[in-house]
Amino acid sequence: MSSEELPPRESMEFDVVIIGAGPSGLAAAIRLKQLNAELSVVVVEKGSEVGAHILSGAVIDPASLDQLIPDWREDADCPLKTQVKDDQFFFMTKTGGFKLPGFLLPPLMHNDHCYITSLGMVTRWLGAKAEALGVEIYPGFAAAETLYDEKGAVRGIATGDMGVGRDGKPKDSFTRGMELLGKYTLFAEGARGSLTKQLIAKFALDKDCEPGKFGIGLKEIWQIDPAKHKKGTVQHSFGWPLDNGTGGGSFLYHYDDNLVAVGFVLHLNYENPYLYPFEEFQRFKTHPLIRDTFAGAKRLAYGSRAITEGGYQSVPRLTFPGGALIGCAAGFVNVPRIKGVHNAMASGMQAAEHISVALQAGRANDELVDYENGWRSSSIGKDLFPVRNAKPLWSKFGTLFGNALGGFDMWCNTFGFSLFGTQSHAKPDRKTLKPAKDYQPIAYPKPDGKLTFDRLSSVFLSNTNHEEDQPIHLKVADLELQKTSEHDVFAGPSNRYCPAGVYEWVEESTGPRFQINAQNCVHCKTCDVKDPNGNITWVPPEGGGGPNYEAM
Repeated sequence: MSSEELPPRESMEFDVVIIGAGPSGLAAAIRLKQLNAELSVVVVEKGSEVGAHILSGAVIDPASLDQLIPDWREDADCPLKTQVKDDQFFFMTKTGGFKLPGFLLPPLMHNDHCYITSLGMVTRWLGAKAEALGVEIYPGFAAAETLYDEKGAVRGIATGDMGVGRDGKPKDSFTRGMELLGKYTLFAEGARGSLTKQLIAKFALDKDCEPGKFGIGLKEIWQIDPAKHKKGTVQHSFGWPLDNGTGGGSFLYHYDDNLVAVGFVLHLNYENPYLYPFEEFQRFKTHPLIRDTFAGAKRLAYGSRAITEGGYQSVPRLTFPGGALIGCAAGFVNVPRIKGVHNAMASGMQAAEHISVALQAGRANDELVDYENGWRSSSIGKDLFPVRNAKPLWSKFGTLFGNALGGFDMWCNTFGFSLFGTQSHAKPDRKTLKPAKDYQPIAYPKPDGKLTFDRLSSVFLSNTNHEEDQPIHLKVADLELQKTSEHDVFAGPSNRYCPAGVYEWVEESTGPRFQINAQNCVHCKTCDVKDPNGNITWVPPEGGGGPNYEAM
């Protein structure tokens, strides 16, 4: 059935439409209702419930939460319970490591005022706060299309159709998507959002900025022996198992009742096509300084997500007629601090405040230029500007020398100057892979099922599920190019960079066949970033599909 033959969509009108019930989207919704309780605000969320697709470390700087909900510490339901008490930073070698003295770290790198928690639980709590103010939240509905008026301004979004078969034809359960129309639309999709990508291209929002940069973050939650639990301890590290030319790091966070969040971040500008992020994460846990923490422990959860890492110089233009980008859709993660929640919430609040002023003036569907013009002088710009060179220096000079230079530059910025100006990121992550002929395959150890695991048993812990009879939501533009380049030149890195085992090259009598196990997809978006030809595009599956994280 063609789009012309489909029944028309029903539509609903609101003052503000928000895409994504993450920290930025919910902060925007709450702030809008705080400023004007009469505004109609809707948040559409592709996860089955608020928090189902949320994954972060998470050590949270409460600065923005203090502004949004000043009395949060008195709220018994607020999940921020564990304040950081011990802040450690290690450089790892294969057999040991050494702790960096705290006095060497720039002041912005200290976490003593921060809290360890589950960001998924925080968004559930924020969602309840928003609903109490009258915000309408629609979980299980994926924003599939941006809608424009006759002048080309954004006028809202359409949710995806439900009940479409693998062949693209409506099933008996077919339900047409809804049009959610607003005077302004905020896109809070997180890193590499599908509609955000289209908006950046349509309005050339990235014309005057550096390429976007990304990392892949993998995380597990464990319940450990109480005798080994050090509540309030934050441990960050870099070095082994990665070599000096490959960027990334790792963390252990002790919080709540005998819980430890362990995670591994790999910068997606790596060159070796045989590198396997999931296996590097599993290797990290075997380090002598790490493994004892998990002796006799139980793994509770697993997940993965792409992370924006471009920082200050990669932030695109945030505004366009009818809407704006907020949160990680805009790229407000502070990479050295491994934090973005405070900036995401701040951007949501700032956008909300500019929308409130516009609506009071009787405006609609125009460009919120004051939001674009103001973020650099706000708390967001002041947080990102001093660390703008940390990632490019690391990429150019390697882990040891690059981090030393980055730390020196952050200290200089503490005193208001920099010897490096603003460094360039050079090229997008998909262009950094080198041909497989230049490398040897990496032999990773087999999982032991106690400390290290395989991908499929890990995906099982993510509670990932998709309606099986639906169109594959991972679109390959040119299958022949995938064979001649991704497979023949780069040895099929999609089989390794995907943290969920979605992609396989299956050898058959007629040659290798590219198989997509879309049911496994945890919506990390790594394929959309790292495919060497930009040949894979992630689009939203049927609403409610994907992981169902409980407390990630």
